[in-house]
Amino acid sequence: MRYDYLIVGAGLFGAVFAHEMKKAGKKCLCIDQRKHVAGNAYTAEQLGIQVHKYGAHIFHTSDKAIWDYVNQFASFNHFVNSPVAVYGDELYNLPFNMNTFSKMWGIKTPAEAKAIIEAQRAECGIENPQNLEEQALSLVGRDVYEKLVKGYTEKQWGRDCKDLPAFIIRRLPVRFTYDNNYFTDRFQGIPEGGYTAIVEKLLEGTPVKLGVTYKEFVASTGAKVPGRGGINCSGELESSDRGDTFDRVLYTGMIDAYFGYELGELQYRSLRFEEEELPDCDNYQGNAVVNYTERQVPYTRIIEHKHFEFGTGKGTVITKEYPADWKRGDEPYYPINDDRNNALFAKYQELAAKEKNVLFGGRLGQYRYYDMDKVIAAALEMVKGQLAAE
Repeated sequence: MRYDYLIVGAGLFGAVFAHEMKKAGKKCLCIDQRKHVAGNAYTAEQLGIQVHKYGAHIFHTSDKAIWDYVNQFASFNHFVNSPVAVYGDELYNLPFNMNTFSKMWGIKTPAEAKAIIEAQRAECGIENPQNLEEQALSLVGRDVYEKLVKGYTEKQWGRDCKDLPAFIIRRLPVRFTYDNNYFTDRFQGIPEGGYTAIVEKLLEGTPVKLGVTYKEFVASTGAKVPGRGGINCSGELESSDRGDTFDRVLYTGMIDAYFGYELGELQYRSLRFEEEELPDCDNYQGNAVVNYTERQVPYTRIIEHKHFEFGTGKGTVITKEYPADWKRGDEPYYPINDDRNNALFAKYQELAAKEKNVLFGGRLGQYRYYDMDKVIAAALEMVKGQLAAE
């Protein structure tokens, strides 16, 4: 069979692309190396609870068009992300707001909070921050930095704040209102029934092969694809007596892996999850997300999944999240967009531009951290560009 697109990756980007291309009359085949669809947004039911298997995913956007788009595939509840932070025996609201400052300093008014922060900033006397610690101190002063920024950030990045570049936190959200809503976007919620159901609906009518890598798929099926592994020296599809033919490839995996790391490895941070079912516990921590900001606590946060959908039944599921260094074979979660990696990515983009009829999309293909609404918007934009070019 001849397909218009081979879509490598059944995450949100690939699924939106497949859905829109199918509507446009294109034939697509989607593959994924995992044994499930939905990528890192994958959810699975346990104890009657939708468990976010790769960390908390809260959908939020200020783009009404994107909100309307995703609501075609699920009904969203009114969940508002209001995490809390544990520092020793102290508990604080996030993001940094008047509830945080009132607990920390025993004050009531925005004027009092602003005065304390400004006095601490002045005491630090930092005018030209040279690292993340100096940047944070210059923004929020010592108390907020020491209790709520330093340890958490060092765990997240695996390095001392003094050894991290200042640009990582160009700003810190400080709000002088009694509002614990972490996001300021107009629309926010969790899909009833989980994210996996959304992706399954997006992929309806598109054949999907799971548990196979791109290289394995091409090698085992004899598929004829453009780009590396499928194009001969003349730039034409290699002929073969077997295997399907694909006119184009959308690759949403790691761009450096696609090119065999020939220019070197891009850097990432990874995560490790420890999940625990507690069938006899109704309510473990009273909140969906609790951050642990001391560096000596090895995990950064505990997620209690039932609170995303206001669950009240017997039993609960919790996940502890541990940041980790990334190495080949690990799941890459966060691109490290410093000068070194951005320069290397630019070189891979030059190689990508030479790959005839191969597109690179998503968090790994475009080496950037995407919120889910931005993933959808980018996929829709790519579809628009592809259809317009015909």
